[in-house]
Amino acid sequence: MYKLPEHLRPTPESLPPKDAILRLAVPEGLPVNITPLNPLVFLIRAAAIFPDKVALVHHDVPNPVTYNYAIWAQRIQNLAYALIEAGIKPGDRVAVIAPNWYADAHHGILAARAVITPINIRLTKGEVDYILNHSGAKFVLVDHEFAHLVQGTSIPTIISEDSGKPDDPYEQFLASGRKFSQENGWLGLAPEKNENAVAALCYTSGTTGRPKGVATTLRGSYLAALANAFETSLNRESVYLWQGWTFPWANTFAMATQVTLRTVSYPHIWKHLLHSGISHYCGAPTVQISIAAAPEARRLAKPVKAIIAGSAPTAALIGELENRNIKAIHVYANQTYGPFTRNYERPHWSSLDIQERSKLMSRQGHGFATSDEARVVVQTDGKEISDVPMDGLTVGEIVVRGNIVMKEYFNDPEATKTAFRGGYFHSGDLAVRHSDGSVAIIDRSKDLIISGGENVSSLAVEQALAAHPDVLEASVVARSHPKWGERPMAFIILRIEAIEKWADRHHHFAADLKQFARNHLPGFALPEWIKVVPELPKTSTGKILKHALRKEVAKL
Repeated sequence: MYKLPEHLRPTPESLPPKDAILRLAVPEGLPVNITPLNPLVFLIRAAAIFPDKVALVHHDVPNPVTYNYAIWAQRIQNLAYALIEAGIKPGDRVAVIAPNWYADAHHGILAARAVITPINIRLTKGEVDYILNHSGAKFVLVDHEFAHLVQGTSIPTIISEDSGKPDDPYEQFLASGRKFSQENGWLGLAPEKNENAVAALCYTSGTTGRPKGVATTLRGSYLAALANAFETSLNRESVYLWQGWTFPWANTFAMATQVTLRTVSYPHIWKHLLHSGISHYCGAPTVQISIAAAPEARRLAKPVKAIIAGSAPTAALIGELENRNIKAIHVYANQTYGPFTRNYERPHWSSLDIQERSKLMSRQGHGFATSDEARVVVQTDGKEISDVPMDGLTVGEIVVRGNIVMKEYFNDPEATKTAFRGGYFHSGDLAVRHSDGSVAIIDRSKDLIISGGENVSSLAVEQALAAHPDVLEASVVARSHPKWGERPMAFIILRIEAIEKWADRHHHFAADLKQFARNHLPGFALPEWIKVVPELPKTSTGKILKHALRKEVAKL
C-alpha cells in the first residue's frame, strides 16, 4: 500500500483547513427521509473516514504527485468553486480532453452541479469541434498535449501542464477557486436536488455517422458505482490501475487507492502490477492481449482482477491471464453506465479444461446488481417483443431497461425514441439465451456476415482464429463475394515470436491458419481472405474500430 511521500508536497491551496466540515449543504424543501442520490458523496465520505489514506497516485510523469483523501477532496472543492466563479451554472456542460480523463473532473464538475463531457483524445479536431458545438459546452479543461484540439475555440479553456506545481495554469485555476470560496467549504456548495439531472454526457465513437451524446444521470451513476464495487469486490484495501477505462465513483465508494497513467504503456502497467500492489484494472480484450504478451509479463505473486468488456475473451487469452495470476471478470455494457451484465462463474467450472471453461466464461451472463435483467427478444408482429427460448440457438436482440440505462441521446429525440421503442433500450447486439438463463452475444447486428444465406458470427470466427498458437489478435469483417454475397476477411496480428517465422511467407501463414480453422468452423464461416497487419485501428480504450476495417475492405 502506498504511503504519502514526504517530498511530494501539494500546493498550499490543496491543504484543507483544520477541522474542515466534510458535509454538503442540505437542499431546501426535501423530506427528512430523502437525500437525492449523487456519487460525489462517496469522495466526501472517504475523506471524512480515512483522510490520511492515499487516494490518488500519479507518478509516471516528470513531476509526480500523490494525494490522500483529505487533500484530494480539498482540490475537488477548489475546482467546483473555480468553475462557479468562471460562470458555470447548474446543467452546463464542461468538456474534458485529457489522457485517462482527470479524476478531479468526475467529482469537481458534479460539485459545481455541471455535466462532465469527456472527449476522446484520439478524435480529429473536426470531430472535437462537432462535439463541443453539439453539447453546447461552456468550459473546457484540456491537457497540454491535446491543446491543439481546441485551438481557435471561443469557449473559455484551462490548459493543464499536468505538473501539480503552483505555476501550472490548472493549479492556478484551483487556487482561484479556493480564494473565491472564502473558506465556505463543502457547506457552501449546494448539491443538485434532482437526482435525475444529467451527470455525464459521453459521445459515441460515431461509427455509423455523427457521434451521439449519451446522457446519464446522478442517480444512475450512484447506483452503477455501487454495483461496480460490489461485483468486482472493490474495497478500501484495493489498488486500482487506470489505463483507459475507469471506475471513478466505484473507487471512491470503496475508498480504494487509484493509480493513474497518461497512456496505455505496457512497461508502466507491468511496473505497477509487480510493485504497486495493484488489485484491479479494466480493459478491452485487445488491451489484455498486449498485457499478457508484454516482454515484462510474468506470474504475479498475488492475484489481480481484470474486468474485461468490449468483446468476449478467448480461451487463449483467459489461459494466458491465468498463467500470470490475473483473474478475468467478463462484463458487458452498451449505452449504460458501464457494465449491466456479468458472467458469474459457477463452482463446477474449476473442474473443466480451459477450452470448455472459456466457452462458458465468454458468455455475457446475467444482470448486474442494481440492473434489471437483460432480455433476448424477437419482434413478433412489428410491435410486440417476446423472449427467445432458452435453447442456446434461437437468436434475438439484447434489450434492457432500468436503473443503469442511459437517460437519453442528448438533443436527439428521434434517436432516443428509436432506441427506446417498446419501453426497452435496444442494444443492436444479437444473442442467444442458454438453459441456465445466461446471455451470450453472437454478434453485433451490423457485424453479422451473411454468406450464401448462412449467418456467420464474426465473433465466433475471431475466437477460432485466436486459438492458433501464432495469432496474437484477430478481427473479422465482411467482404463482398461474387458468388456468396459476403465472405469473412480476417486481419491478423502475429505474436512477436512468430513474426520472423512467417516473414515474407504470409501466404503460407494464411494457408496454415485456414487449415487450422477448418477444425473449429463450418466451411461457410472460414475466412476467404487473411491479411497479416502490424496493428489494428482502435479506440483510446483499445476497442477495435471495425468500421475502419470495413472501409479498407470496400476499396479492395
